Amino acid sequence: MGNTAPWNWLEQPPAHHRDHALSDWRRETIASLAEARVAEEPEFVAIVDGVRSMTRREWLDEARALAAALQGRGLEKGDVVAFQLPNWHEAAVLNLAAAMAGLVVNPIVPIYRDAEVRQMLGDCGARAIFTCTQFRRFDFAEMAQRLLPDLPTLEFAFTVRGEGGDDFASLLEEGRQLAFKPVDVDPFGVKMVLYTSGTTGRPKGVLHSHSTLEFTLRRSAAHWGIEAGDSAIMPSPVTHISGYANGLEMPLVAGTRTILMEAWNADEALSLIEKHGAVGTVAATPFLVELADRARAAGKRLPSMRFFACGGAAVPPDLIPAANAAFENLRAFRVFGASEVPLVTYGWPDEKHLAATTDGEVVDYEVRIVDDDGNSLPMGSEGEILAKGPAMMLGYADQAQSEDAITSDGFFKTGDLGRLDANGALTITGRKKDLIIRGGENISAAEIEDVLRTHPQIRDASVVAMPHERLGEGVCAYIISNEAQPETQSLIDHVMASGLAKQKIPERWEFVEDYPRTASGKIRKDKLRADVKAKVEGGA
Repeated sequence: MGNTAPWNWLEQPPAHHRDHALSDWRRETIASLAEARVAEEPEFVAIVDGVRSMTRREWLDEARALAAALQGRGLEKGDVVAFQLPNWHEAAVLNLAAAMAGLVVNPIVPIYRDAEVRQMLGDCGARAIFTCTQFRRFDFAEMAQRLLPDLPTLEFAFTVRGEGGDDFASLLEEGRQLAFKPVDVDPFGVKMVLYTSGTTGRPKGVLHSHSTLEFTLRRSAAHWGIEAGDSAIMPSPVTHISGYANGLEMPLVAGTRTILMEAWNADEALSLIEKHGAVGTVAATPFLVELADRARAAGKRLPSMRFFACGGAAVPPDLIPAANAAFENLRAFRVFGASEVPLVTYGWPDEKHLAATTDGEVVDYEVRIVDDDGNSLPMGSEGEILAKGPAMMLGYADQAQSEDAITSDGFFKTGDLGRLDANGALTITGRKKDLIIRGGENISAAEIEDVLRTHPQIRDASVVAMPHERLGEGVCAYIISNEAQPETQSLIDHVMASGLAKQKIPERWEFVEDYPRTASGKIRKDKLRADVKAKVEGGA
């Protein structure tokens, strides 16, 4: 697969896992967990989407049939199978089938088009891809056919909810006529290659094993009080690390039910939560805002909802208590992680102040805060966040990228800036690339954003660097207004009144309806920087 290092993970885990892997990881795959869950309660409904409710038995039976069909087509242990699908139950079947057959899955977020998909499939050497035909007015199957001639390793372009012999339904029928050949799968080996969202530079293939993801889910379920039989709603894309792990695999790790949402709609979410008694979710911050707003408007308190782990976008301090107040039993909290290091923090479900003002409690990871030279900083100091733990990725598909991103003693360099306090609470203050260097002085974009968000007419603010002829970089603020667009002078006065240095007052204001975002809800600041750069250089 691509440039993956030929490690024997069981006998020789990567250096950053050697201290803990054999004790913290379980010798379980998703396939073995599925067998156990079916033995416990085969008719328990484990996956629900807009067209179907699927029991554990049906899930395992269909996964076995699909695995047999893929084997019949010539796919072998270690081959990569990509899928670019919405939150459909078929994604759960495919993921389990791949685990049974020892295939490596490559989830691709549906927002990507030819250029990104071509790069990802070529980089990981995918032999097959599953796509839908039409979704959100785009023909993904047609795109896959366009890509086939450009990718010598890509042999199969299967469809889901389409037609013909290469469609998902046909493959299931095909596989039911074949005998599945059991495969010895290493639970410590590569099971997934997931490409980063590409907010900076070329996407990187993040490698995870059954064991790294199972550890994350097992520990977070215990931390959040998730119990077997609980239902969780999942609006996050199943092709993103949050939706993939919590949507497709949590039902097998914790014995829960996933309610998949094909697309986010707050009113629909209210209805699904009520219908299924959903206890929580893991989703982007805007989803929490909209769900709380719609609940208030509808006069619904949703007593079943116990937790909402949010991240992926800035969380104003007043959002958490306001959201909690909108529901009867909800405990909302901020979490922090990345595809490379899922859930560095699990949040503070029982600490209301820390849940609102920090990005969560560090659990299971070692976290180090360092300066630009990699030197550890004292407690409470701001610096780059480095993290190492049992849920950390195995590495990147390109070993050279791994060597650049992981320190010699096994810490992943997140690129995020933050502070760690004596409580074990981590607070994100910005990104290293978010720093604006104005006349040689470092300015934190997050600091300005926090002030701007307290203005009564501002719903959200995103601050980025822009070209400045004399000082190198200046400050530009992209503003989403609550209602009427505020006067810029009132915004300037607001920043001045906060006590920030005048150098931190934005020199340019852009008013927008929304920001470009990744699938997980993170603001694409690279696009904002490119936008203002083009405007400045164009004389706008």
